[in-house]
Amino acid sequence: MKVSLGDIAGTIAALAFVVLVLRMGSVVGKAGKVLDETRAGVREITDETVPLLREVTDTVAATSQQVARLDTISSNVATMTTNVSALTSVAAATVGRPLIKIAAFTYGVRSAVEVRRSKPLNKAGGRS
Repeated sequence: MKVSLGDIAGTIAALAFVVLVLRMGSVVGKAGKVLDETRAGVREITDETVPLLREVTDTVAATSQQVARLDTISSNVATMTTNVSALTSVAAATVGRPLIKIAAFTYGVRSAVEVRRSKPLNKAGGRS
């Protein structure tokens, strides 16, 4: 059996192809391991992120409820302020004007009494 140069070249090419396939297999195997690690990392992140997102959702819902309560309190305070202002106006109108009149009347009586006291007595014993 004679082996030709073409047969040797074909055998070398076949062996090179086998080595290439084996090397490519190891590269694909390593890439598969990297993808498995990546998948595990993504799964771990997902497992930690889902509860965190639930907590954030609960916190946002609780904050929204508190904001609604603050809106109610603010509107109640505004209503109370309006009521107090109206009550103050009514009190000033009801009590304020009569007190001014009483103060003016008292001032007038005091002034009249002082004028009466400051006038000298005439000979008949009366004031002039």
